[in-house]
Amino acid sequence: MNDRVNDVSGETPKVRRLSDAVRKVRIAEAERVDAFADLFETEKARLNLLAEELDGVFAEVAPDDGYFIFKVASGTPPRLWIDPTTHLVIARDRRSYRMLKDTRLGRTVLFESADIPDVADVVTDYIAERVVEREKALEADFVQDRQRHASGLAGREEIRAVRRAAPVGVAGSVVLVLFGAALGVGALLVYAWFRMAG
Repeated sequence: MNDRVNDVSGETPKVRRLSDAVRKVRIAEAERVDAFADLFETEKARLNLLAEELDGVFAEVAPDDGYFIFKVASGTPPRLWIDPTTHLVIARDRRSYRMLKDTRLGRTVLFESADIPDVADVVTDYIAERVVEREKALEADFVQDRQRHASGLAGREEIRAVRRAAPVGVAGSVVLVLFGAALGVGALLVYAWFRMAG
């Protein structure tokens, strides 16, 4: 059957084999995976270079501050996380760093550049802004707590004043009620007496 000769051209027809096609697809897939792995490692290495540039900045943030992350994550694509909503990736041109922020309206590009010092400056300013914002928020919380505490003290003082005045007020009220009841009973007795006498 394989020896059959094409009647028109005199050539033996090409035999197609699935195993050859599968082998060819596997080779192409392996090459693609290798290229992807190389690309992934390259992007991760570039993000690590940026992280090294920012090491001094990262070191100045309080170690017990749980808000900032400062870590290169091995996802697809790799990311340098700054905080829970902000990270850097390598842009499509494979040269630029892209700083992204997740917001309620979607993901926003904050900055993009191929120049590591420029990107490091923008990231440093961003971290400084977040530190100041968090300090203000903590200060506002502190002031609100103090105001609540102060108003709570004032409220407790008012309650104490009412309680101190209450025994006198209650006793006075009881005396007035008893006095009014005695007057009412007396008036009824006088009325009844005049009624019987008359």
